[in-house]
Amino acid sequence: MSLRLFLRLYLCLGLLFVAGCATTPPPAAPPEALLQEGENSYAARRYEDAIAQWKRVKEGSAPPELTTRAELRIADAHFANKSYIEAAAAYEDFRKLHPTNEKAPYALYRLGLSHFNQMGGIDTEQTPVKNTVTMFETFLSQYPASEYAAEIRDKLEICRTRQLQYEIYVGRFYLKTGKYQSAIKRLEEALVLFPRSPLHDETLISLGEAYLRSGEKAKGEEIFTRLINEFPASRHAVEARKLQKKL
Repeated sequence: MSLRLFLRLYLCLGLLFVAGCATTPPPAAPPEALLQEGENSYAARRYEDAIAQWKRVKEGSAPPELTTRAELRIADAHFANKSYIEAAAAYEDFRKLHPTNEKAPYALYRLGLSHFNQMGGIDTEQTPVKNTVTMFETFLSQYPASEYAAEIRDKLEICRTRQLQYEIYVGRFYLKTGKYQSAIKRLEEALVLFPRSPLHDETLISLGEAYLRSGEKAKGEEIFTRLINEFPASRHAVEARKLQKKL
């Protein structure tokens, strides 16, 4: 074989070897390394990068305990990124997949917070409030002695206050638009649903006005008397006294 032919063959073999190396995928990172990379990204507030790393663990062939950890951390990253809809879905999936896991109470707690953080004003969609109440009541029934229980009770009271404010808001709307019977029904139901609320001076003044405008003066005066007796220091009690004098 001539030297020129030998060099050509050697060059071709070299090129084939390089091409083969270029198409060989790099070895997959172990799941422990991916988990740690995700933690590093999370600590740096690169939440999308953290989610991407943890999804690789979840979608790979990692041991179940590492997959479970990655699933929960994905939910945490959505939560930290204020993507509360995605966080709620991820925490709910975790609870369904791992109902007896030691982190199940934590997942339910964060699920409730995900709904809580979506709550808007009383003139907005109230579904997040309802979902929060459902999740928090479920939590307290299952884990009443949890470390999260005190915080949840406080936030649950905020939700119930918001629910009552919404009922008053709707009742006032009916009152202003002349739908007095609808206002009466809504406000009477609010008194039953939230029997011990300190906001019922607002409920009662609106209810008394609704009865008054509907022509039920005796019932209106009865409601005003109740308001004065139960909330004597309220500004609405002053208003109720003025309305009683007109009667």
